[in-house]
Amino acid sequence: MSTKVQHYQVDRLQVAVYEDRQTMGSQAGQQAADHIRQLLKTRQEVRIIFAAAPSQNAFLAAMCAAEDLDWSRVTAFHMDEYTGLAADAPQRFSAYLMQHLFQQVKPGKVHLIPCSGESEEICAHYVSLIRQAPIDMVCLGIGENGHLAFNDPPVADFADPQQMKRVELDDICRQQQVNDGCFPSLEAVPRYALTLTIPTLMAAHRLFCMVPGRNKRRAVRDTLQGPISPACPATVLRCHPACTLYLDRDSGEGI
Repeated sequence: MSTKVQHYQVDRLQVAVYEDRQTMGSQAGQQAADHIRQLLKTRQEVRIIFAAAPSQNAFLAAMCAAEDLDWSRVTAFHMDEYTGLAADAPQRFSAYLMQHLFQQVKPGKVHLIPCSGESEEICAHYVSLIRQAPIDMVCLGIGENGHLAFNDPPVADFADPQQMKRVELDDICRQQQVNDGCFPSLEAVPRYALTLTIPTLMAAHRLFCMVPGRNKRRAVRDTLQGPISPACPATVLRCHPACTLYLDRDSGEGI
């Protein structure tokens, strides 16, 4: 039974709108799992970059529930991390992904970004891991300011010469972390983070982008209807040859 309420294309970007957040996440997760299974038929390893945010909860739950998926042949990365948080801080993106995915499915390799240490050294090491082989998939979302990973509008660069960098977060991005319930106040949100850059994310062969919720409707509208520009970093998704944007009615109906 089809649960899709809309399906259309904007430039090269496929857009699928589902009835609600849970259905969207479930369908996206099943399709991503099917893609991994297909890749594993012809190669020994699949390399995936994951986003960490509450908007990914239903998607990751569906991935965890996928049957007959050999996670031992998956190498997992994540796309960004705060700097300066305590090593046991629950807000770490690595902690989120460990709880919601990695501890459950146990990928063969998991490469986490530390939240303490010299940023240049961390970036250099992580980039060396990314460069070992092409990235097959990126599973991501879009921020309230249109960011991808922590590439906020002030620092997003579609031709960024770096693969990973330290960035200062803008206040809209930091407020989103409060709105998501991850921090009690804006003052508690770190000001700096490390992020994979736009070219690194766009180099993946297949992108699955999950964006539920009414608070994302403006970012979705700008992504689909605005000029392709770093002013809304997510507009670059319209240039990727194999990206699907998954929405629910709250984020995408009628846009």
